[in-house]
Amino acid sequence: MTPDGRYFVVRGRLWRCANPNLADAQRTRLIAALMAARRSKQQAMRAGDDAAREAARAQVDAAKIALGERGPVWWDDGAPDFNRHLARNSPYAAWFAALSGDG
Repeated sequence: MTPDGRYFVVRGRLWRCANPNLADAQRTRLIAALMAARRSKQQAMRAGDDAAREAARAQVDAAKIALGERGPVWWDDGAPDFNRHLARNSPYAAWFAALSGDG
């Protein structure tokens, strides 16, 4: 996780963390909705049901937006969003290089 808690890194890419300001009950509810939507998407894909797959994808997206992982950023200091950017091509480059031993 980046020092500011906004992103975690997977294979060198930044992924936005959920909003830490969400109430525990709300976070739990949204994560349950996200997991249910992911299961629905998987079932639709197995069944070859394109319409159900797209509906499930929309549910996944809505849950991720509600969690703060997509859509408008949850921080309010005006810093830009680097979601899905490579860490080495972001303001976190020096931190990531030191973390991975490359710097």
